[in-house]
Amino acid sequence: MAESKIKSDQIDIGSNIRRIRLSQGIKQVEVIRQLQLRGFNVTKETMVKWEHGKKHFSASQLKAIKEILHTTYDELMQ
Repeated sequence: MAESKIKSDQIDIGSNIRRIRLSQGIKQVEVIRQLQLRGFNVTKETMVKWEHGKKHFSASQLKAIKEILHTTYDELMQ
């Protein structure tokens, strides 16, 4: 079964990821590397599109990002 994409017109998850990432001093390449180690095919282009709201996440991608950034879904969905 294909995994559905997470999309919200009301919540800017991508900019929340960017804000959290920058507040922790984590570079995009580190998040990308951690995602790749978990088996996700993510490039810098993908990460930029996520952070600018131009590409949607799968639930498993969002869960991995949450874990990498040591944050909560509540924080990501603010």
